[in-house]
Amino acid sequence: MEVLPVVDAGEGFTFLSGIRVLDLTTSIAGPYASMLLSDFGAEIIKIERPDGDDARKWGPPFLEGESLWFTAVNRNKKSVVLDLQDSKDREVLRNLARLADVVITNQPPAAQRKLGLDYESFTQLRPDIIFTSITGFGLTGQRSDLTCYDLIAEGYSGIMDITGDPAGPPQKVGAPAADMLAGQDAAMATVTALFDRMRTGKGHLIDVSLVESMTRFLCCRVSPYLGAGEAPVRSGGTDSVIAIYQQFETSDQPLTLGLGNDAIWRRFWQAMGDPGFGARPEFHSNAARRDCRTEIVQRIQAILLTESRDHWLAIFASARVPAGPINSVEDLAADTALHDRGFLFTLRDGERQVPQIGLGIRIDGKIATPCSAPPRLGQHSKEYVALATTGLTA
Repeated sequence: MEVLPVVDAGEGFTFLSGIRVLDLTTSIAGPYASMLLSDFGAEIIKIERPDGDDARKWGPPFLEGESLWFTAVNRNKKSVVLDLQDSKDREVLRNLARLADVVITNQPPAAQRKLGLDYESFTQLRPDIIFTSITGFGLTGQRSDLTCYDLIAEGYSGIMDITGDPAGPPQKVGAPAADMLAGQDAAMATVTALFDRMRTGKGHLIDVSLVESMTRFLCCRVSPYLGAGEAPVRSGGTDSVIAIYQQFETSDQPLTLGLGNDAIWRRFWQAMGDPGFGARPEFHSNAARRDCRTEIVQRIQAILLTESRDHWLAIFASARVPAGPINSVEDLAADTALHDRGFLFTLRDGERQVPQIGLGIRIDGKIATPCSAPPRLGQHSKEYVALATTGLTA
């Protein structure tokens, strides 16, 4: 396992300082949304069932009893355990909602209404609340009350049908893509709604769908079909509107190569030592090169097999040709460039040390240092139950 740089918990960004978020979500999409808000300085009150967020149990692997899926998306938060079947705990929740700026939920709409956790219920407690709902299919429509996970959303979206080898079955993306995209959308929409509330004083209902967030990810593949009837097919990552945009083998390890415009095309063939091939008139444009893709790919592959990956990457870097390795997660974790950027690190919070993947956004040259490690289940229940009782700032 790679040893990462150690970073002490600190203040981080404060752009959303003073914004209090009541996070009623579980699993990945909702917790990721609230973590993004926390990275910008929002206070997150994570409401958990007595048995905790589902993701706490997603393992192995575990680190000191904590699921590493859970710790990936829950830093900077305060964990409060409430049993919403209990009338006293429901009253605590209502009191916390009166003090909150934002509520985030991932319950289907029928469940929201049944539990009194829907937009209408929260606006009775705070009329200017920002209510952010993340569901599989949205709050309206014929599928709105169906349950959903990332896998299901990916299947609906079309991404699985165009991912993988043409001779093989459809494949899921190798990460919870629909969850992460929907979480980003929810965080972005929440900040937008908060900005508008600052101007107008009005709250907002935000409706984010895993299927729609995932489908929008495919917009550059869906649009050619809607406009020209060109349906994408599963091609092992070799089919693109850009003629040469795929992986190639070398004498030892594969690399990726993207020849996205005519200038790069010319520089590439100079770097390969065969400018005459690149200057052939039948290759004069990207559209023309697409018609000749098979011949071009065969020529490139034959040359690349003569030397190692690192040999070619050095040449392409010097020639300003977009190319790169195909990293494993182990390779990624050992990437010192990401360490130097403060993107991969171990967070030290008191006696706890937890690996973290950073926000990846710099503002004024600064990164968002986490203010605290992912919370233990119920770690902050006492102080926030007291807050709900007194109404004073925690």
